[in-house]
Amino acid sequence: MKYISKRYSSKTITPMAESMNHTNEYEDLIDLSLGDPDINTDIRIIDKAFEDARDGHTHYTDSLGYLELREKICNYYKEQYSYNIDTKECMITTSGCHAMYLVLEAILDDGDEVIIHEPYFTPYKEQVEMARGNPIFLKTYEEDEFKINIDNLEKSITDKTKAIIINTPNNPTGACFDKNTLQDIARICIEKDIVVIADDIYTLFMYEDEFIPITTLDKMRERTITIGSFSKDYAMTGWRIGYILGSDYIIQTIRSINENSVFTAPSISQRAAIHALDMRNKVQPSIKDEYRKRIYYAYERIKSIPNMSVIKPKGSIYLFVNIKRTGLTTKEVVDRILNEAHVLTIAGEAFGESGSGYIRIAVTQSIDVLKEAFDRISTMDIF
Repeated sequence: MKYISKRYSSKTITPMAESMNHTNEYEDLIDLSLGDPDINTDIRIIDKAFEDARDGHTHYTDSLGYLELREKICNYYKEQYSYNIDTKECMITTSGCHAMYLVLEAILDDGDEVIIHEPYFTPYKEQVEMARGNPIFLKTYEEDEFKINIDNLEKSITDKTKAIIINTPNNPTGACFDKNTLQDIARICIEKDIVVIADDIYTLFMYEDEFIPITTLDKMRERTITIGSFSKDYAMTGWRIGYILGSDYIIQTIRSINENSVFTAPSISQRAAIHALDMRNKVQPSIKDEYRKRIYYAYERIKSIPNMSVIKPKGSIYLFVNIKRTGLTTKEVVDRILNEAHVLTIAGEAFGESGSGYIRIAVTQSIDVLKEAFDRISTMDIF
C-alpha cells in the first residue's frame, strides 16, 4: 500500500460495498439492502431520452447543466412550493452523492465542523472528511421518532461549526421533520450563522404530511444549500442525475470545482430528467402508491415477529428495525438472516453508533417478494 495516500491508507470497505459483495452468495437471495428499487424508469422517459440522443444530444452541455433542465427545476419549485429560484442558483450534478461532495468541498475550510444527525446516510462522514472537515454526530433516538432534539443540537455547536446536514424524510430511519422542528433548526442556524445542507432526496415519500423544503422558511434562503436527485423520486438511480440549489456565488464556486472533476453531468441523463419533470404527474403517483403499500405491509409483518419492532413509518423507503430483544449483536443478526433466510439487510452501525441494535430494511422489492422474505425470517429461532 506504499502508493496510497496516508489519509486513505487506513480506510476499510464501506458497508454499502460490503453489502454488494453478498448479492451473488445465494441463488434465491432476496436483497433488501441497498435503496435501488426494482421499479424501472418509466418507459416514456426512456423513450423520450433516447429519442433526444438520436437527435444529437450526445455532447457536452453547459457546465451548469442544460438551461432547459434548470428552468424546469426552477418552475417545479415555484409550482410546488411557491418558491422562486433563478437558473443561476441551480446546477445539475452527476447524482445527489456527487452534489454533496461538491457542496462540502466548496464551503469547508480545513477543520470546519459539520453536524450530522445520526443515524445518517453512510457516505456523509467520509464526504466531510474528504473535504477536510470534521463530522460531529448528533444522536437521535427511537423514543423521539429519530427527530432532532433542539437542545442537543444547540449543545453540539462550537465556534468551529460551519454547517449541518439535514436529511428528511430520512435514510435510514424514515423520520420526517415537521414544520415546527424545521423552524427550530432554522432559528438556531440563523442565530449561530450556520449553513444548512438540505439533502432532499426522498421528497416524494412522505405518507402523512406534505414535504417542506427548509430553504423556503423565512430567512433561510441565503444560508441553505439544497441537494436534489431524480434517483428515488423518479426511479432513476442508474441515470446518476441530481442538482444543487444555492446562492449564485456558491453555485459558481461549485461549478469551478466540478469543471476539474467531471465537467458536466451526462447529456442523456439530463434529457431524461427534463422529461421526468414534464411527466411527473403521470409517473410519480404510482411510484409513491407502490412504496406506501410496501412499507406498510413490511411494517405489519415486522410487528408480528417476536424480537423485532419498528416505529410506524411516516416517510422514505426504509424501515429501521429494532432487534435488541434477540440478545445478539447487530452483525450476528444480519449474518444469520443472510445465511439462514437468504435475505440481505444492512447492520444499523453502518449509519453511526446509534444504529447499534437496529437493521435497515429497504422495501425495494414487490410485496410478493417481501412476503417471502418475512416468511423466511419469521421461521428463524432467534425471532
